[in-house]
Amino acid sequence: MKRNLILFTTLLITAFSVHAQILNPVKWTGKTEKLSETEYNLIFEATIEDKWHLYSQDLPDGGPTPTEFIFDTIDQIDNYKLIGNVVESKYITAFDKVFEMDLNYFDKEATFTQKIQLLNPNLKSITGTIDFQACDDMRCIYQQKSVTFNLDNTTTMEDAIPVMNENSGLSNILNLNESKTEVSPDYTVLDSEVENESKGLWVTFFTAFFLGFLVLLTPCVFPMIPMTVSFFTKQSKTRGQGIRNALLYGFFIIVIYTLLGTAISALFGSNAMYEFSTGVTFNTIMFLALLIFAFSFLGAFEIMLPNSWVNKVDTGANRGGVVGIFFMALALAVVSFSCTFPIAGTALLDAATKGGIAPIISMLGFSSAIALPFALFAFFPSWLNSMPKSGGWLNTVKVTLGFLELAFAFKFLSMVDLVLEWHMLTREVFLAIWIAIFGTLGLYLLGKIKLPHDSPLPHISVGRLCMALLALSFTVYMIPGLWGAPVELISGFPPPMSTNSESPYGVGNTKPALYSSGTGTAVELPEHAHYGPNNLIAFHDYDQGLAYANKVNKPVMLDFTGLTCVNCRKMEEQVWVKEHVFNTINNDLVLISLYVDDRKKLPKDEQYESELTGNNVTTFGHKWLEFQQVRYNTNAQPLYVIQDTDGNDISKPVGYTPDAEEYHDWLKAGVKRFKEKQ
Repeated sequence: MKRNLILFTTLLITAFSVHAQILNPVKWTGKTEKLSETEYNLIFEATIEDKWHLYSQDLPDGGPTPTEFIFDTIDQIDNYKLIGNVVESKYITAFDKVFEMDLNYFDKEATFTQKIQLLNPNLKSITGTIDFQACDDMRCIYQQKSVTFNLDNTTTMEDAIPVMNENSGLSNILNLNESKTEVSPDYTVLDSEVENESKGLWVTFFTAFFLGFLVLLTPCVFPMIPMTVSFFTKQSKTRGQGIRNALLYGFFIIVIYTLLGTAISALFGSNAMYEFSTGVTFNTIMFLALLIFAFSFLGAFEIMLPNSWVNKVDTGANRGGVVGIFFMALALAVVSFSCTFPIAGTALLDAATKGGIAPIISMLGFSSAIALPFALFAFFPSWLNSMPKSGGWLNTVKVTLGFLELAFAFKFLSMVDLVLEWHMLTREVFLAIWIAIFGTLGLYLLGKIKLPHDSPLPHISVGRLCMALLALSFTVYMIPGLWGAPVELISGFPPPMSTNSESPYGVGNTKPALYSSGTGTAVELPEHAHYGPNNLIAFHDYDQGLAYANKVNKPVMLDFTGLTCVNCRKMEEQVWVKEHVFNTINNDLVLISLYVDDRKKLPKDEQYESELTGNNVTTFGHKWLEFQQVRYNTNAQPLYVIQDTDGNDISKPVGYTPDAEEYHDWLKAGVKRFKEKQ
């Protein structure tokens, strides 16, 4: 038992031990294939880290940046010419939940082949440059890499990122003098990614723990608690032996469910499960399965495993000893299948789409909740007397879970609707269905509706009344969503308003309502400024924004963002719109939004050779991306930094921060520090 506990602890520690760094999820190599004396294939080979996607050359508008291959046009005039386009290996096409559209992408590896004809027989090598974007479930990066092909069949690669010294040429190119690039070491470490991953696993654990606690309150499991604990305490020769057997029983429950999570991780892997979970087939199966289990919970029929399976498990439980206790734990899992599977399956699905050890953590939390009462009542058997007796309330809990399963089923159906572009289950229809489900649940809890297996209800308990009021309040809360209200409590469940809504801007509106200024009146734009997200005044050039900050004597908020950065949009649409956050950015800061995927060309006299890759930096996006990499040692967006008017950092950089209060505290701390320096 100790060894297993140590294993779980090690897995948790390993999962949380991540360090912020320059993300480099795609490694490029190249090889040359000679077809004839004058014809060659230049083959770009990409190795992609687990959980990351490299996108195809062929993508729809509004999605991520497609992969692009660039060859020097001057070099081609005298030395070689391209024959046809770059041919890529087979890609995956699936619905992407981040971009909410069908995308073509590669997992694990990809190859791209460009055929050339040699014009200069003395040419020894050719260099090709790749512009690409890669994303995982939380972040996106934009990079440019070069591969040099040796025509004598030897290949070299320029894929390393050199360490930049404090006198790097990039500082001069960005017009950042020595005083402006002075950054406190405390501010250069970006640990928000570590915090997000750690928080994500803890959320997974406690969500599953809560679902496991709900399973305890079902008719399949609750009556088993006093029966099982009494069996161990009465059948054991000593109280200590009874406690040991009950603890062993609880431990085997954890082992059985956690092994299920481990098997999911090992068999499918994070990417495979993610791809499967976003497909039409899987979401259709999940919709039908949850629908069937919901009707079963509501009392339409009973779902049972074959009797032969149950009999075999019971036979094993009669063996006695440790083996017998293991089969008793397995018997609980089998007998309670109809109650546990829909709930455990929901928890496991959510965890599996996150990848890594999340399924293991999920089942560890789920099974710990189920095992906990067996251990507690074994230590304190007198507590059994205070347990509520089994009765009609257990069926009420089961029916309530049935309503919840029915509501979640339509989330999977909405995924199918989005992928196939039916536009039948629109945001309004989805909300109407949820309003009907939770409204009916409220009436059921009030005793206005009777279902099969319900006991007579002479009166309503206080607890049941509170649950009814909660369900009806939630129903009323969702109603304004039919007319465009954000209903943030269920953000992410209804289809997005922007792409699958009958009234994308709300009923009666033809365009989104945007802010103009903190006072609500239009203001004249400063020179070089633009209207940014929510009509905030923003600069897209660092030097121009810094000059304006000097003029008005306000601190700068650097916003490293991307045109296709989903988490950047979430921050702008869910956090920046909060009145106190908006007012702080609008009134107390100068916003400089630097788009790292901006493909607009730099003026010729501003183009320069990158000291990171050795390639020519020709676009604004590459310029700002390199600025971010050199100065903050990260290339993930969004990234926010507060600076003084000389370009010195006065706050620790933060990334994606969906908690508006936490983000606002960070903003105010930066503004306060700026004022203290005056």
